[in-house]
This record gives sequence, C-alpha cells and structure tokens, in this order.
Amino acid sequence: MATTTLSSERIQQKHRTRSALLAAAIALVSAGGAPSVSEVADAAQVSRRTAYRYFPTQEQLLVEASLEGVRGIISKAIEGAGARGHDATDVEARLDRVVHAMQQSAAENEQLLRSMIRLTVGAPPDPARLKRGYRRIEWIAQALAPAKKALGKRRYERLVSALALCMGIEALIVLRDLRGLTERDAEDVSRWAARTLLRESLADAKDARRTR
Repeated sequence: MATTTLSSERIQQKHRTRSALLAAAIALVSAGGAPSVSEVADAAQVSRRTAYRYFPTQEQLLVEASLEGVRGIISKAIEGAGARGHDATDVEARLDRVVHAMQQSAAENEQLLRSMIRLTVGAPPDPARLKRGYRRIEWIAQALAPAKKALGKRRYERLVSALALCMGIEALIVLRDLRGLTERDAEDVSRWAARTLLRESLADAKDARRTR
C-alpha cells in the first residue's frame, strides 16, 4: 500500500511540475517573448536540469505550451458536447464546429502560435518528433468520421489534406495578414471553404457510385 501511495504521489508531482513549466511558458510567450527552457524553468521556479528532462528543446516546450490551452476543448466541440438538438452524424455541422473551435482558439492564442511557427518552420525534420499540426489532422478526421466510408479512401484522404489548408493558425495568418480580414470574417471564409470542399467531395463520391 505504501509503495502504491508513493508512486501516486510521484505521478502527481510530475504532473504539477510539467503544468508549472507549461504555464510559465505560456505567460512568457503571450508577453511577446520566445523563452528558452532555462528561462521558463527560472520563471516556474523549477531547476533547469529538471526542466530539460521534461522538455529537451525550446521547440518542444513551446509547441506543447501552445496546445495546452485547447486540450480536449475542440474534441468536445466537434461532438457537440452540451448542445441540445444536434445530430452527431451531421458531418457538415461537425465540420462547422471544428472550424469554429480551431479558429477561435487560433485567434485567442495567436501570439503563441505565431511564435511556434517562427521556431519550427525550416527546422530539420525529426522522425522521432510529432509534426506540427498533427492534432489538426486528428480533429478533422474526428469530424469526418461519419462520412469516411461513403467518401472512400482516396477521396477521404484528399479531403483531409484539403481541409488542413483552410483552418488553423496558418489559415488565420493568410486571411488576416494578406487579406486584412477581421477575426469573424476570417472564420466565415474558413467555414465556407470547409463546407464547399466537403460538399464537393460527397457529391463526387455519390456520382461515382451511380456510374458503377
């Protein structure tokens, strides 16, 4: 029993240490900085040696920090958690929800995500490290799940790739910086593009079935 309690306490302590480091990183980046692991460790009052055990590189730390605030929120939004009268199989509605959740999150964490892009674009590929944006693909796949079979493998994969272009921080940057759109108008464009891609893909799949 004592061993089990000790193990549980260690797990909880590790969780608290990791959370403290991420909270410090978020605060520093939101203030406009691009802190090193050592700077984050000092701000969190954690030893630098410990901080590097959790986050060996600055990139890894900042990427994790940028995602911490939206963990679980978008997945729940896709399923319409807490909403009344929604249809869990309505793919267009599910896609609308993921676009809204992602673009709202991107706008709220814009400075943090811009810093993440600045640090990761052009970095040499590392097979051992997850690519930036992998969660976006997971959320898109979750939204499309009810239509995956109807689309077929080729159309489904193509649609996931196309949708990845029209949501997330990169889409927000293009629409804000290049087009000068407001946050709301930028989201409307992303939603329209996502709906158009979905409708075209479903229509294409339907036509293909008719001609068989």
